[in-house]
Amino acid sequence: MPSRRTHVTASAAQSELAVALASLRTGLDLPEGFPEPVEREAEAAAAALTLPMTDLTGVPFVTIDPDGSTDLDQAVHIERSGAGFRVRYAIADVPALVRPDGAVDIEARRRGQTIYAADGRIPLHPSAIGERAGSLLAGVDRGAFVWELVLDAGGREVSVSLVRARVRSRRQWSYADAQAAVDDGSAPETLLLLKPVGLARIECERLRGGASLNAPDEEIVLREGAYTLERRSPLPIEEWNAQISLLTGMAAARLMLDARIGILRTMPPPAEEAVTSFRAQTTALGLPWAADQPYGEYLRGLDHTDPRALAVMQAATGLFRGAGYVVMDGEAPADPLQSAVAAPYAHTTAPLRRLVDRWVLVICEALSAGREVPAWARRSLTELPSIMGASSRLGSQLNAASIDRVEAALLADRIGDEFEATVLSVRGDTMTVQLAEPAVVASAPRPDGVQPGTVVRLCLATADIPTGRSTFTTPGSSRAHE
Repeated sequence: MPSRRTHVTASAAQSELAVALASLRTGLDLPEGFPEPVEREAEAAAAALTLPMTDLTGVPFVTIDPDGSTDLDQAVHIERSGAGFRVRYAIADVPALVRPDGAVDIEARRRGQTIYAADGRIPLHPSAIGERAGSLLAGVDRGAFVWELVLDAGGREVSVSLVRARVRSRRQWSYADAQAAVDDGSAPETLLLLKPVGLARIECERLRGGASLNAPDEEIVLREGAYTLERRSPLPIEEWNAQISLLTGMAAARLMLDARIGILRTMPPPAEEAVTSFRAQTTALGLPWAADQPYGEYLRGLDHTDPRALAVMQAATGLFRGAGYVVMDGEAPADPLQSAVAAPYAHTTAPLRRLVDRWVLVICEALSAGREVPAWARRSLTELPSIMGASSRLGSQLNAASIDRVEAALLADRIGDEFEATVLSVRGDTMTVQLAEPAVVASAPRPDGVQPGTVVRLCLATADIPTGRSTFTTPGSSRAHE
């Protein structure tokens, strides 16, 4: 699906929207900046940092991130290894910069993860760590946990190791520039090999029964003084790059499971009633899911330009629920699987932006080196699930509320206009729809007989920016719905 962008440019709506977004931070009690002791400790840690003795600065790592990123967690290098591949994945050495139980650590535990707001992010770490000393910026030496994963020609893991080393990224690539370079053949070897490795890993995912929903992302971006609501499908290189992260997370999970110590990211398989309901919905939408086809393979085959596929992907979210974290110390969990990945999995590749990854990295490095797991990591493991759960809920709440307010601003000067929309789902006398233009998802009263996947016309009744509430009626009806 091509990108669709709509700008809030009217000065009155822009001003009202800015106030509404700022009020969300206050209402959700989001932190503003860092306390002075935290900033001082971060600056001191950055100034006193000693890089690891193992030197891998000769390896031409590169980073691939959204344009303009400054908190760079991962750098990758790929080369041929016989008929297969050697993947080196360098992950920012945040543990070297954060003293356990120090001011930075305590504040990071309070935050849990970087929260992305429409009017700026609320980072997990001060900029001295998150954007400078810890970030794998191009052209400078940095400390990293370097995973080395040797794969066969089919992308299957042959061996894995993990060491702390100094590295130097050669270039910071944006996804768009990296994709263009791969497409025209001008990319360095690492980027060119990312495609066959990524495709091989996607095939491995298919064979083990994994599923990637890959629904279009909805993002709020500020460009040239105007808020932009963008809904777009990931570029192919984003999916290939994500497979490297998944590969690493599965390797980390296996290390910890073998030792019966660590923390896994888990998700139960879809409940039987959810699968039955989803299958019925795909049939009703005219895109039936074959009984002998794994649901991941079915979702990968959808044509995202088909309006019915939008409704199918909306319905498929019911299969991806219940994700959480499970701690183990001496005993493996009864069900260690992340069902969408179809394998045990751990978060380990984003320590600048996610608290739990710092624990996974130090645990895995100790296990790989045959040392005891650091005592601070072991004794604090049980705190992590509740911290990560609370921060994830907060981030989701902020994101949904921000999108509601931007959508209301996009619609504010169009009261009384009619819009074409695709029905994504129905519940009783209410339907969830996606407007064709602007790219807004809303609720509306459901006309008799309307089913998901159909196209309807709606009339905008109200759009309130401070609350993010927009109401619609169906033409010829006086009944409105927020």
